[in-house]
Order: sequence, then C-alpha cells, then structure tokens
Amino acid sequence: MSGQAYAPYRILSIHKLGGQGGWDYLAANASTRELYIARSGPTGALHVYNLDTLKPIATIPTGTVHGAAIDNATHHGFATGSQVIMFDSLTHHIIKTIAIGGRPDGYLDDPITHHVYIFSHAEPNVTALDAVTGEILGTVNLGGEPEQSQLDGQGHLFLDVENKDRIAVVDTRSLKLLANYDVSSVGGGCSGLAIDADRGVLFAACNDKHIMVILRSSDGKILTTLPIGAGCDGALFNPATQEAYSTQADGTLTVTQESLAPDAPLFGSAFRVEQTLKTQPGARTITFDPNTGRIFTATADFEPTPAGQAVHHHDRVPLPGSFRLLVIGR
Repeated sequence: MSGQAYAPYRILSIHKLGGQGGWDYLAANASTRELYIARSGPTGALHVYNLDTLKPIATIPTGTVHGAAIDNATHHGFATGSQVIMFDSLTHHIIKTIAIGGRPDGYLDDPITHHVYIFSHAEPNVTALDAVTGEILGTVNLGGEPEQSQLDGQGHLFLDVENKDRIAVVDTRSLKLLANYDVSSVGGGCSGLAIDADRGVLFAACNDKHIMVILRSSDGKILTTLPIGAGCDGALFNPATQEAYSTQADGTLTVTQESLAPDAPLFGSAFRVEQTLKTQPGARTITFDPNTGRIFTATADFEPTPAGQAVHHHDRVPLPGSFRLLVIGR
C-alpha cells in the first residue's frame, strides 16, 4: 500500500440467506469459485454457494457441522461435526463417514502433501487424514483446545491453543509436537490465527485482552501487540496487501497493516492498526477470496438476552430467517 492513498474497506453488499439455526466457519474456494457455509440446528448441513453470485449450488446433508476443508487436487472435502464426513467436492455427494474420536471442530487442508488436519477440543486434538482415501495417518495431542491453524509451507503446522494461552507448533512429517509459544505474558484466549509465511510472522487474535499478538513463527518471539475488538473467532492474512484481518462478535473487523520488505528483519513498529470497520454484531468468523480481495463474514439477529445475564456469543440464539452474509472490500 506504500506510495498510494489508502482506500478504506467497507461493506459492499449484504445477502440474506435465511434458514434456521446457527452457523460456524465459512470457507471460500477461490479455485472452484465456491463458498461453503456450515449451519447448525434445523438448517444443519453444509451449504454451498457460488462465490461470485452467492446463489446456492448445493446442500450437503451432513447435519450440524462446523465447517469443511476442500482438497482441490483430489476433489475431496471433509466436513467436521460429531464425526468427519468425506464428500466429493465436484458432485457434492457424501463418500463416507470417518470416526476419529474427540469433538471435531476446526480443519485445514495441506495442498502440498494432500493431508487434511482435523482439530478437536478433546483428544485426539489433531488428526491427520489422507485426502485421497480418508485414512487416518496419525494424531497429536496438544494438552489443550486448538482453534484456528496455519501452515508455513515448510513442514510446520501452527495452532492457537485457546485455553492454554499458547501457540503450538507441530511437525507435519512426523506428527510430533515441536514447541509451544507462550503468549500469556501479553494475552490469552487466542481463537484466530493468520500467517505471513513469506516473512515468518504469526498474527494471533486473542480475546482475553482484545489484542492481536504478533510473533515470529521461527521461535515465538513476540514482536508487538495491537488492539482489536471483542469476541474474535477468525483471522487471515492477505499477502497481496500485507494486511491481516480479524472479525469480532462485537461487530468490528480489524485491519492490521504490515510494512516489511521481503528480506527485512522483523520489528514491532512495522505493524499498525490500519482500520477498524464497523460490521454487524455477531459477525465473528471470516473467509477471503484472494482473486477479488473480498472478505466474507456472517451474522444474524438474535433473541434478546435476559437482563443482567451474560451470554457468550456462541450461545446466543439466532432468530429464524435472519441469517445473512456480509461482503467486504474496497
């Protein structure tokens, strides 16, 4: 962005998708131009939309799920719910159900090895699957509850362990836990994680103090912290603009700008909050289309919270028919 006038992000459009029940992860597939939205409750299924028109393409009858990883080379998808459901991403037909134990929640596809990682808040915390066959290749226990994860393309898997205030590092070849990066000195409750793999930077969005912890991926050295909103449940990095995004349930999207040359040493002053965009309350998960630069988040209207009662954003009850998708860009 250097040398150019800054163009702020804004909500480009809002699309009412309706249905009943809640939602969890969103996943944009830039190659196939599809958007996957996991729904729970009476609308529980994996819903597939055209990423450009946002018109519905298919509904995969998975029941309540958290989200899905797609391996484009094998055309196989893996949806996480009470079990893992493997499906054909071309026909959207279910292939089989895989019992892996634990409580499958998060997911990540490795396009280099064609392994799919499934993350659980109960052991086994990490399960590696063969994207071709769905076979279980191995497991890793982290001693805590993983949320979002990222790969550096060099054999390292990073996971924010939400209830232990640390970032776990796993060797993807041996499926061994290599290190834990402690962030408890500055914050905790990290539930969003983004990576600039080229420069070796992790962006951990942490809820305890509403901060983004920025650290070196090679050794976990904390470079700086920056303020974000409350109730983050997802973060991502855009290498084209050197920006990290995090979405928060308080109705904000935080844009963190990184100003680093490719081979420059890492230093804290290279990072700053570029923009805090007002979205809508409840819009806490995020996905991104690198082809267009558009960001997607979702929310709904909710039943009133009883006076004097604190309710976690995951536990709020969406009103039927109010679920909607927000499209954000410049």
